[in-house]
Amino acid sequence: MPNQVDAAVRRLLVVESCSEWTCLLNSLTRAGWHIESTSLDNAASKRCDVGMIHLLDRHLQHREKLKNLIRQSGAEWIAVVDAGVIDKPAMRAFISEWFFDFHTLPFDFHRAETTLGRAYGMSRMRNQSAHSTAHEKHEFIGSSQSARTLRQLVSKLAATDSPVLIRGESGTGKELVARTLHEKSRRSGQPFIAVNCGAIPDQLIQSEMFGHEKGAFTGAHQRKIGRIESADGGTLFLDEIGDLPLELQANLLRFLQEMQIERVGGNKTIEVNVRVLAATHIDIEQAIKQGIFREDLYYRLNVLEIHTSPLRERSADIAVLAQHFAKLYAVEIGRKARPFSEQALGAMSRYNWPGNVRELANRVRRGMALAEGREIETADLGLAPAPGIQLMSGKLENYILRAERQALSDALALHPDNMCRAAEALGISRPTLYRLLHRHQIL
Repeated sequence: MPNQVDAAVRRLLVVESCSEWTCLLNSLTRAGWHIESTSLDNAASKRCDVGMIHLLDRHLQHREKLKNLIRQSGAEWIAVVDAGVIDKPAMRAFISEWFFDFHTLPFDFHRAETTLGRAYGMSRMRNQSAHSTAHEKHEFIGSSQSARTLRQLVSKLAATDSPVLIRGESGTGKELVARTLHEKSRRSGQPFIAVNCGAIPDQLIQSEMFGHEKGAFTGAHQRKIGRIESADGGTLFLDEIGDLPLELQANLLRFLQEMQIERVGGNKTIEVNVRVLAATHIDIEQAIKQGIFREDLYYRLNVLEIHTSPLRERSADIAVLAQHFAKLYAVEIGRKARPFSEQALGAMSRYNWPGNVRELANRVRRGMALAEGREIETADLGLAPAPGIQLMSGKLENYILRAERQALSDALALHPDNMCRAAEALGISRPTLYRLLHRHQIL
């Protein structure tokens, strides 16, 4: 019963108020608002649905304190300014970026009460949405059937110690699945060691995985504990297991059978207690037929199996995922999270997302940085606008150049930190990629 009463209370936090506010606050109290007044220094510890602050020039010297207050409160904020202050460019820019609305003193009571009601409704709606996803993470967010099935399956398999093979396209959250399996398991207090099997040079992978003794080879100046031994008691996650060399596949199979290892250059058997999770985006069955992956290792790893769905099959989740990433990157970029325009949401729903959720995160990150208005637009995301009937304009060469530039932008969005993979995705060499980037003034 108390919870029901609390849910109906409209909480207003008033920061740095003055005598001119008295009549308005008395009217709001009679209308059922619960009002608390405080100073800016003490505001961070207060809870509210809507915040209202008397914004002065001196507050702009403490922008970060104000930004953190607005971000952490989970409320909508209204700025109240003295006449003439709003004409200052710095004040206008700050208010338009961080506040739901503003009022100039003296108050227009009717307009102020209307704005507070709208702000309260927006705050409640946003907080209810945040609460529904509070225990979900990144790619697990969503209401689609595949998202619900994945959450249920992960919860079931987390309780076991059996190996799990996680399969899915790149960018669909395979490592997140592995981390969640670990966090929900009885091993959660022990190490989670992730190994990208395709990122370790062939000549080092034996030492990286199993460790080595001092003097085992040139440059081995001291004992090194390998990744497997480091995961003792916890979980070992082998990402891109399909890229593991055949020689090491045999050693890994022996370890899975016996749960024992020997460091390179050593003769002591070391028992290791780990749960092994593996992930791949390749067709393992086809790799077995081609003789590049051991069938016996496949059956050792594939005791249990999880498939992560590509984003194009989760269109119902795109909007909520995009909003999640906008909020996440707002903190990093130092801006208030922006909503997406209807055109941007439509463009995201039409797009095929070859890079899956990872690409969505990168495009939203870009959109948050580039957006100049109150909403993130299609162009900010680097997506094409809705197709329409247009008359031809320009020569064929211009169409080719525009298509070339779009292809480059898409490849960089898909692989923002790896020029080699961006070039591979386009089917060109790395020098050619750099030449085209300079030609289009992208770099």
